[in-house]
Amino acid sequence: MSASPYTVFRSRRAVLPEGERPADVVVRDGRIAEVLDYGTAPAGGELFDLGELALLPGLVDTHVHVNEPGRTEWEGFATATRAAAAGGVTTVVDMPLNSIPPTTTLEGLEAKRKAAEGRTFVDVGLWGGAIPGNTADLEPLHAAGVFGFKSFLAPSGVDEFPHLTGAQLEQALTEQARIGALAIIHAEDPAVLDAAPHTPGPRYADFLASRPDDSETTAVSTLLELARRTGARVHILHVSSAAVLPLLRAARAEGVQVTAETCPHYLTLAAEQVPDGDTAFKCCPPIRDDANRDLLWQALADGEFAAVVSDHSPSTPDLKHLARYGGDGDFAAAWGGIASLQLGLAAIWTEARSRGFALSDVVRWMSSGPAALVGLATKGAIAPGLDADLVAFDPDADFAVDPDGLHHRNPVTPYAGRTLTGAVRTTWLRGRALELGADARPIGRIIARGEA
Repeated sequence: MSASPYTVFRSRRAVLPEGERPADVVVRDGRIAEVLDYGTAPAGGELFDLGELALLPGLVDTHVHVNEPGRTEWEGFATATRAAAAGGVTTVVDMPLNSIPPTTTLEGLEAKRKAAEGRTFVDVGLWGGAIPGNTADLEPLHAAGVFGFKSFLAPSGVDEFPHLTGAQLEQALTEQARIGALAIIHAEDPAVLDAAPHTPGPRYADFLASRPDDSETTAVSTLLELARRTGARVHILHVSSAAVLPLLRAARAEGVQVTAETCPHYLTLAAEQVPDGDTAFKCCPPIRDDANRDLLWQALADGEFAAVVSDHSPSTPDLKHLARYGGDGDFAAAWGGIASLQLGLAAIWTEARSRGFALSDVVRWMSSGPAALVGLATKGAIAPGLDADLVAFDPDADFAVDPDGLHHRNPVTPYAGRTLTGAVRTTWLRGRALELGADARPIGRIIARGEA
């Protein structure tokens, strides 16, 4: 080794691409230089000896709603990325809606980048949006470095980001196929949703009936047919219904370029557990029953999901209509979104270990998988040449979720009071430990598609 400064991260449980083993990870200038056998790194560098703590690659969360600028009272770059770092997430990709303006034009992209600059504790990439009337904006946004384009097939919940009709979606996918962009789709069918029963009130069963499985399967069927016609690469966001899985299998067998993701709340929570009136559990598509959850886990084990990501979508407590904040607990009226960015790793590990999975599985689902999905070549694994984004993780530590201990701007979470297993002890970004106190200085970067 040369005389230049270096750092050694030593762990008896380093989770590497080939599996978990004892290792010394040598870091130089923010990148992983070597992965050596345990205890063999030459003396002279700074040593972090983690002992039995697991050393993980930083997680990559490609589905985060930061909401800044415009709705920073819901969330913001400083609070969201601090929460990410506390949960072992070192890279997030921000969704284009819920901010004002949305990221659907170059001007909107510039406003987003300006709002984020100097305020991120982890690295942040940005999605663009495909909405009615902005097809001409897609190529300039793609050239400017967005990671792809999000569209809704049903109303998004905010006026600035309308959903696409079938004809508009085909036009958008045709353009995205031409420029080589990834299309990411919220797949619920508006006609099915309109025909479903809508009963206001606090009963979760009523809300669940208003977003039936057919809303997802019908939308996915429509999307897959358009993907066949246009040749676009499409990714199904936040799959909640296992009924879509046979459709995806058949499409892939035909050569359609389609991937899908699911989320911690669909894998760790079930409809039977949701108390009436507790709208912290509301999300769209909804948390379905326990049998459905088992099928999602089986699909995850079979490699059918490209990623497990948070869909972190917070709001102010009043918009959730929560009774403990003076609200009426009306699921129909409450904002649909779950805040879990800080808790996703622990939530998934808690459930995964009970089902016989290993830390290497969790890393594949939550780090290397999402990094590969969006083409982040220097993220997602502990390997030479990659960014030294690392996490010291205690896989045996239990803790009770205290909302007041979360870094999210609004500490509303369905995990409140639950006991989870797995605690993040330290997070490093490019080899630098992330400080998260009130006086901490953010060191994250705004990253663009294609950056090495």
